[in-house]
Amino acid sequence: MEIKTVQSFLDYYGKIRERTHRIIEVIPPEHIDFSYKPGKFTIGDQIRHIATIERYMYGETISGRKSAYPGCGKELADGYENTVKFFNEMHRQTLDIIKGLSDEDLTRKCLTPANSEISIWKWLRAMIEHEIHHRAELYIYLNLLEVKTPQLYGLSAENVQEISVKLQE
Repeated sequence: MEIKTVQSFLDYYGKIRERTHRIIEVIPPEHIDFSYKPGKFTIGDQIRHIATIERYMYGETISGRKSAYPGCGKELADGYENTVKFFNEMHRQTLDIIKGLSDEDLTRKCLTPANSEISIWKWLRAMIEHEIHHRAELYIYLNLLEVKTPQLYGLSAENVQEISVKLQE
């Protein structure tokens, strides 16, 4: 997918973020510090990581600055409510940065933290892929906790199989 206009990207990213919000909304607040294994990201870390990478890595680099990723620890926001508030604020700031881009800026190069030059539109696409990756991890964490999670597009795999045409063998 090539991103040709800032507005088309914002529209698409809005839909991605809606799906991420749906999973965050079902997290039981008492499980915000759950991790499947000591030393691995907690649920709260996952949410803060999406937020800080979006704002301080992608937001900074598309602005022509170096990544300023501060990590994803509790010192940034502790507890469910504060973490969600932080998540939303980082997103708002990033959207403000993106809205400041022109359509022509999308073809401009930016420098990744690995010192690779990449077109801004490709870097924004990577930002979406990053969020989707961590959203999937949230689904796994919640499944381990036996928390009912929302269907991504309204149907489960079993629902799709049920309503699908049966193939002749």
